[in-house]
Amino acid sequence: MATPPDGLAFCVFPTAIGHCALVWRASGTVVGTALPHGSAQSTRAAVAQWYPAARETDPDPAIAGVVAEVADLLGTGTGDLSGIDLDLAAVPDFDRRVYEVVRTIPAGDTLTYGEVAARLGAPGAAQAVGQALGRNPFPPIVPCHRVLAAGRQVGGFSARGGRRTKLRMLEAEGVHLEHPTLFDV
Repeated sequence: MATPPDGLAFCVFPTAIGHCALVWRASGTVVGTALPHGSAQSTRAAVAQWYPAARETDPDPAIAGVVAEVADLLGTGTGDLSGIDLDLAAVPDFDRRVYEVVRTIPAGDTLTYGEVAARLGAPGAAQAVGQALGRNPFPPIVPCHRVLAAGRQVGGFSARGGRRTKLRMLEAEGVHLEHPTLFDV
């Protein structure tokens, strides 16, 4: 099936951390993503709730490439998703600016909420940065998991599994915030 010419399409796909989803326009711009919700069906249901007009379809080759890049990042921790075209029309200006900064953080690196705020020219806006990332409609394309609380603490994460999911995503990229226990070795 092809992407509806005037509508939204989505697909659900397996990754190393579970079934994710990608929502896009016929133009090829990504409108949103979903990290795993426990099962492929649960992820599908979340997409249906957030994007009721979207129709599930097989991705065209360009979107299939985006799917492969996202799956690769979540599996191997490598990949650069910064060139993926995002539809930011419905995103508030402050959030858009936050996402632009966060998209510059390479895999294997992190910034704190305060450092993102400083790069925006808004020192003291760390809490607002965290709120914008909590609304991020594009994880992991906008890699909010790479933004930490002060003192390199994990901080919050709104995806299923919370901070544990954030830690796993960071560890896949080579960032280790907590020392492994004997059971993790």
